[in-house]
Amino acid sequence: MKGWLEHDQLTIERGDGVYLYDTEGNKYIDGVSSLWVTVHGHRKKELNLAIKKQLAKISHSTLLGLGNVPAIELAEKLVKITPKGLDKVFYSDNGSTAVEIALKIAFQYQQQIGQKNKTKFLTLIDAYHGDTLGSVSVGGIDLFHKIYKALLFDSFKSSTNLKEVEKIMKAHHQEIAAMIVEPLIQGAAGMLTQPKGFLKGVKKLCTKYNILLVCDEVATGFGRTGKMFACEHENVCPDILCLAKGITGGYLPLAATLTTKKIFNAFLGEYKETKTLFHGHTYTGNPLGCAAALANLEIFRKEKTLQKLRSKIKLLKLELNKFAALACVKEVRQRGFMVGIELQGFSFEARIGHQVILEARKRGAILRPLGDVIVLMPPLSINKQELKKLLKITYESILKAAIPVL
Repeated sequence: MKGWLEHDQLTIERGDGVYLYDTEGNKYIDGVSSLWVTVHGHRKKELNLAIKKQLAKISHSTLLGLGNVPAIELAEKLVKITPKGLDKVFYSDNGSTAVEIALKIAFQYQQQIGQKNKTKFLTLIDAYHGDTLGSVSVGGIDLFHKIYKALLFDSFKSSTNLKEVEKIMKAHHQEIAAMIVEPLIQGAAGMLTQPKGFLKGVKKLCTKYNILLVCDEVATGFGRTGKMFACEHENVCPDILCLAKGITGGYLPLAATLTTKKIFNAFLGEYKETKTLFHGHTYTGNPLGCAAALANLEIFRKEKTLQKLRSKIKLLKLELNKFAALACVKEVRQRGFMVGIELQGFSFEARIGHQVILEARKRGAILRPLGDVIVLMPPLSINKQELKKLLKITYESILKAAIPVL
């Protein structure tokens, strides 16, 4: 915060397509999709019109005890496009709350089916699932989470080695309510990729040891890995699925936690049994957010977004080869349109990732690092020429900021 106060901050005034414009009129490529949310670009006509159309009807009505049309229509769409078997939708307003809800559902479900000892969770080393206390408890990044340790509940932690996962499950399955993972790639951990088949293996182990599988697709969902959802790459259907970020195309806060009829049915009972999931949000199922999400999904269908993305993913992979050849680059990690370029040989105090993004701004791109990992996650709508320009800026910025330091 001290460093933030010592400098004037870049202030964004407007956006258009994949570009952002500051209050001085300078133009930048949005290289991180405004924190991994913008899908079809800024000021997308169809999204603008959908929100305006909904505004003319109603901007918000509580979903507590009532329904609204966009929320119903969106739930129907989500059930159709997510892995088979996820038939129930619980809305909230961001990724952290989507995960909080998933944890509460998993915990309460086990309690209500008589598995009273199943009160713990299994998660991955270096996991990140949000910044609220439940989601931090299943996180594992010391830089973010260590200071809050006294406020958190303990969870089991494993590497992405299936033998280690099974060892923990075999020893503690009677205590574990659910395992939570980001499928294929751990975003905030630094774009850490998982071995091929890991997710499918985790699903089999969860089934074997009677543990629920929660997939956190807040970052990976809505096309980021090349498919609509990362789970699809290994044909896995989790017991609970968390969605947010790209759900509205990057326009409005909205999240959804999906689960199965089997889990939903465990919450049914007489009033006196108090089996209800006691969780609610003021803006749950907000009609404006749901209207934007419906328009977002329609753009995916109409513009064939995922099909068009394939050649751009190939181009990205090809262009990243020259980054891997740099002495200051430890590793380049990619899953679809999610990229992490990890720099090496620098002290923590050097803040080399931050220095790279400052150089990128001078050249016309907005990036945001994760420590010494330079993240690239542009809007899916970026064209090949713009993508090449973004990569050129990133490469030049690394050369300028990192090479002299080494």
